[in-house]
Amino acid sequence: MNAVITVLGKDNVGILASVSTECAKVGANIVEVTQSVMQGMFAMIMFADITNIKVPFSELADSLSAKGEEMGVKVIVMHEDLFNAMHTI
Repeated sequence: MNAVITVLGKDNVGILASVSTECAKVGANIVEVTQSVMQGMFAMIMFADITNIKVPFSELADSLSAKGEEMGVKVIVMHEDLFNAMHTI
């Protein structure tokens, strides 16, 4: 079971590290990451294995969203099942 995590905003030092740290705190394992910086804007898509997380999925999503607000970026966390359903229509 995976989560799709997207991060968008002005580039700044430590974005990847902060998001990864939040995931690690609850036992989410980062399995794939792609990131780009385009004209000062940071964009990242991350897949995290959430099979063994220690908190409800909603708590992970809320903590990452809050961390994003702290850093001045937008973090969106979507369960893989929802992501797949949205893209099969």
